[in-house]
Amino acid sequence: MNQSTITQVLGLRVGERVEVRSIDEILATLDDRAALDGLPFMPEMVKFCGRHFTVFKRADKVNDLVERSGLRRMRNAILLADVRCDGRAHGGCETLCQALWKEAWLKRVPPGRPQNGAGVPSHGDGSGKGDGSRALKAERFLASATRTPTADNEPRFCCQITETRKASSYLAWWDPRQYVRDFRSGNVGIAEMARYFGFWLFLLFLRHGRGYRTWVALYESLQRRRGGDPLHFRPGSLGKTPTSRLQLRPGEVVEVKEYGEILETLNEEGKNRGLLFDREMIKYCGGRFKVLNRVEKLIDPKTGKMVTLNSDCIILDGVTVKGDYHRFYPQNEYPFWREIWLRRVESKHPSVGKS
Repeated sequence: MNQSTITQVLGLRVGERVEVRSIDEILATLDDRAALDGLPFMPEMVKFCGRHFTVFKRADKVNDLVERSGLRRMRNAILLADVRCDGRAHGGCETLCQALWKEAWLKRVPPGRPQNGAGVPSHGDGSGKGDGSRALKAERFLASATRTPTADNEPRFCCQITETRKASSYLAWWDPRQYVRDFRSGNVGIAEMARYFGFWLFLLFLRHGRGYRTWVALYESLQRRRGGDPLHFRPGSLGKTPTSRLQLRPGEVVEVKEYGEILETLNEEGKNRGLLFDREMIKYCGGRFKVLNRVEKLIDPKTGKMVTLNSDCIILDGVTVKGDYHRFYPQNEYPFWREIWLRRVESKHPSVGKS
């Protein structure tokens, strides 16, 4: 099968059911770098071939972590619910990024077709493992594209995050078409859109209007009453930032400290020992969550080299970036937490979630 025989533009929307194509079909769409339109198909994605999933969101824009230039335009890419990269083919990277899927790698599940469970193979496993030689050849091809030798004998890894810029194009922050796409795809509803633009207008008013302190006080009071996020443009004041050693392990339950407590651990850039406390994390303050993992190594998006972390870095189960303050950024990534922003919950039967 050649690439032209596969429908590459499906126009998928949030909530639709899709089947990941077989590995043979997907290989037919890839170039010699195991990529389509610059986006790699990674070895960690092979196990999902032939399985059914729900479209979580369209990835019409992605965050550029390579040059830190902001959001960029992505075309014909999808995020599937609960499908993440486990990093096994990339040196054991532990960030659990949500995999991106080109529409050419998917096909719609017809409305009349019986629905199998999420992630359950519809026939076989779709990976081509019934033919050992084909499977081995595919595995070697995909694996060879994940790393490149360097002069210092330290491998440079290639993944979807390191190739973000190659797989995307410039997107102006003011371009209104991005919000039209967000709404039409089902990524964002009317209420979310109205709340975002209302907040943006409020910030604009604060910047150019009068009575700054009065309006901020009124906003904070209203947010406290309705259980909303406080106004987040508040830096810390420390020079050298403190640390705390909880030695948290996966499965333990923690409580995220209140925002005021966390501010006391941040410098003027809003960081603790180099790690940013992002505005998207404020909504989780006061909530209780399970520790999903300790991140001890990850791939540097710019260099592709494996980085071993010397400081505590925690990800929490169900705690992801929603894009509320970042133009509806869709990628649903896990933010990193310092242990000093958390406290261990000792109760035998703690409730979990944001109250």
